[in-house]
Amino acid sequence: MGTSVFYFVAALSVFFSLMVIFSKNPVHSVLYLIVTFFTFTVHYILLNAQFLAVVNFIVYMGAIMVLFLFVLMLLNLNKENEPLKSNLVKIVGVIAGCCLIVTIMGSLKATSVSDPVVLTNPNLGLLKNLGKELFGPFMLPFELSSILLLTAMVGAVLLTKKEKV
Repeated sequence: MGTSVFYFVAALSVFFSLMVIFSKNPVHSVLYLIVTFFTFTVHYILLNAQFLAVVNFIVYMGAIMVLFLFVLMLLNLNKENEPLKSNLVKIVGVIAGCCLIVTIMGSLKATSVSDPVVLTNPNLGLLKNLGKELFGPFMLPFELSSILLLTAMVGAVLLTKKEKV
């Protein structure tokens, strides 16, 4: 049952990620990206990583992608504002696409069929174990990163604050 759900969600992930790329409307592209991130959340749940699933759901789907959607709606992108692309950009795009196809073909050639991964430790990926690691041997880097994020937030507020003349 778990393997069939995995393959179904994987197919949905690939389909919606292709829809992100091939969608003409940027707003639709962002909406497809939100659905793609939701399928990633389902993958995290299948891998017994509940914390990553919740963080992916809240941070990426709830904050960043909604911010992208608002920015795209505010920019009001349409055909009149889009500049014409030169032939050099088109040639570079074709070369990059060919490199991608060669890379995908090489990686598919090197793959082999393997047995599905079975979790031997059911506690793997739980929030309790992550907390023990973060507040145990990784306490100093965790606190230093929080101080770094705090200073970045204060710096962003100070940069956007207008001075009184």
